[in-house]
Amino acid sequence: MDYYSMTDKGIETEIGRRIKSLRLRKNITQQQLSKATALSLNTIKSLESGKGKLITLITVLRELGALETLETFIPEVSISPLQLAKQKGIKRRRASGKRVKNGSKENTEW
Repeated sequence: MDYYSMTDKGIETEIGRRIKSLRLRKNITQQQLSKATALSLNTIKSLESGKGKLITLITVLRELGALETLETFIPEVSISPLQLAKQKGIKRRRASGKRVKNGSKENTEW
């Protein structure tokens, strides 16, 4: 699926659809999921319709036994050994932004 060609709302809807599909595959009703997660029924319905919040998503994935999907959802970014050597073993802690050179802004890539 090409998420970059989708609108933000479209992505929200797709995530909601997948949560609903996972819940149904596990044969759990919205009411049961609501009770198990201590979230309101309306919150579960909102999540499945693409209007949920991130903490809601985490709570529901935990209850459905699918927290590991977050690893593929947003994988941890690792720094290459070559890049680490260039930085002399120091990991970056902030972005450098744009640099000003000769009175003009220039975007620098590290």
